[in-house]
Amino acid sequence: MRLPRLLLPVTILGLCQAGWAQSPTYGLGKTPSAEDIRAWDIAISPTGKELPPGSGTAKEGAQLYAQKCAACHGATGSGGKAPPLIRSKSASTTSGPCLAPCVREGNVMATHSPYATTIWDYINRGMPFLQEGTLKPNEVYALTAFLLYKNDVIHEDDVIDAQSLPQIKMPNADGYALPEWKHGMPRAFPNKP
Repeated sequence: MRLPRLLLPVTILGLCQAGWAQSPTYGLGKTPSAEDIRAWDIAISPTGKELPPGSGTAKEGAQLYAQKCAACHGATGSGGKAPPLIRSKSASTTSGPCLAPCVREGNVMATHSPYATTIWDYINRGMPFLQEGTLKPNEVYALTAFLLYKNDVIHEDDVIDAQSLPQIKMPNADGYALPEWKHGMPRAFPNKP
């Protein structure tokens, strides 16, 4: 008779422990302030309203590319350890397996991206490798202009800035569609295979 009396409190305690372990809060971290969120909110939208002042040209970008990008991406924009950035004129259309978005010499970011602001945003936040966030806005504009020029999207003497960049018509602007998704729905592209 003692065993059932002892078993009941142990069971209740065990259920409480399991419920507490599944609690959505763990007492770690802190709620970010509005200022914290503004500091982390550095994404650039297709409209470019978040772009900082500055400008750059393809000629300026060519020098920066040689200094800061060629070591990983190759002197001609391809053939390096990192993905190609400049479409080869003789790019093959090999149809082997490739992760989406598939980056090959025939489908580089400057021709695959639907918005020119995406290229600026990526360079600004993610390059150069292991020195992310060190480029000044003028350098990012110049590198963006260089890549767009080398991929036949803009002219060499075009000046790229916060007003002109969002106006650039990208080659894949009409061929790119995001899947319809609303909060609470399963992701269209799950991160698990």
